[in-house]
Amino acid sequence: MRNTRPLRQEPVFHKAGVRPRSPAEMLEPSRAPMRPDGNHEPVRPPPAGGLIRFVSGVLTLLLVIMVVVGALSALLYHQFESAGPLPVSRVVAIPKGEGRIEIATRLERQGIISNRWTFIASYLLRNALSDSPVELKAGKYEIKKHASMADVLNTLVQGTSILLKLTIPEGLTSQQIAERVRGDPDLEGEITDIPQEGSLLPDTYRFSKGMARQELLERMQVEMQRYLALAWANRRADLPLKTPQEAIIFASIVEKETGRPDERSRVAGVFMNRLRTGMRLQSDPTVIYGIAGGQGRLGRPITRADLRQQSTHNTYQIKGLPPTPICNPGRSAIDAALKPAETKELYFVADGSGGHAFSTTLTQHNAAVSNWRKVERGRRAAAARAATAESFAAPQVLNAGSAATASSIPLPVRKPAR
Repeated sequence: MRNTRPLRQEPVFHKAGVRPRSPAEMLEPSRAPMRPDGNHEPVRPPPAGGLIRFVSGVLTLLLVIMVVVGALSALLYHQFESAGPLPVSRVVAIPKGEGRIEIATRLERQGIISNRWTFIASYLLRNALSDSPVELKAGKYEIKKHASMADVLNTLVQGTSILLKLTIPEGLTSQQIAERVRGDPDLEGEITDIPQEGSLLPDTYRFSKGMARQELLERMQVEMQRYLALAWANRRADLPLKTPQEAIIFASIVEKETGRPDERSRVAGVFMNRLRTGMRLQSDPTVIYGIAGGQGRLGRPITRADLRQQSTHNTYQIKGLPPTPICNPGRSAIDAALKPAETKELYFVADGSGGHAFSTTLTQHNAAVSNWRKVERGRRAAAARAATAESFAAPQVLNAGSAATASSIPLPVRKPAR
């Protein structure tokens, strides 16, 4: 008997792109791939060779080096071209025989450049890229404010030294200094603000033609701040001066009291002793400043009425220091004020020779004043004789109102006893 049981059909596995023979065959699932035998390892790509790994490492290292060099180059260029730290223009002197490292160190120490190694690296790179090597030349140069390292390097390589200068004497007021700066034809621009009294350092300033007048005054201020800070740091510890401003006030009085450098320390010692004992300073220049102010000159001899006049600066009437300096003192006056002579002297008066006679006691001082008055009388007599001789020698006839007589000659006023 024929078996009518339908035969079991094996699943049909399709291959991609093979069209099924019937709709039923299309519905049948594809046969899953056979599981690999356990004895067979999965097929892997062959490992890279050692040469390939070496080349890959070298390329990676070169890429890292290129990135680092590029970053350093960008940083170097930024520092080299950026504005420098110099707040105002100033003069730098490069001595002969100084090497590039010493020059870069000097520039960094004086606040002209921010990093000496960047400066040196830029100098070496410039020489490496140039057909002919360049040298940093010795000389005095004006460096503009905020000058970049590139500007500084070009200035030193070109060797264009500054040629112009302006001398500011010690003891001038800020108004008098401003007038000198305003009158220099090689400077340009207006002075917008006269600096405070005592804030300018007298010196010989070098500059290039066309520099702004206000900028030169600012340079004088920076130099005073720099020198005062150094002198204040090295002052004597026992001084009755509390601040650098008091030191400048004191130094300005010393500056105006004597024009002889060898006397400044001694004059400072006398005034310092008076401050310690509570005596009034009794300084004639403070009286003049109280009347004339920034003009600096009274235009006439000082009188006893002037000594009695009340003002903020008249040290015959006030105790201690005046509220502001009376001039711009020089370096030697500042040094004398902060390192005065150790003396017990309390008085001094002119001796007729351009200097002063110093005394410890009032008796000694009165004798010195008496001698000074004799000198004054001799000068008046000599002036009268000279005026009389001149009137007889004059070929023209003088009017009665303009005849030169002894009584019409202004007499020098006795310097009051201190």
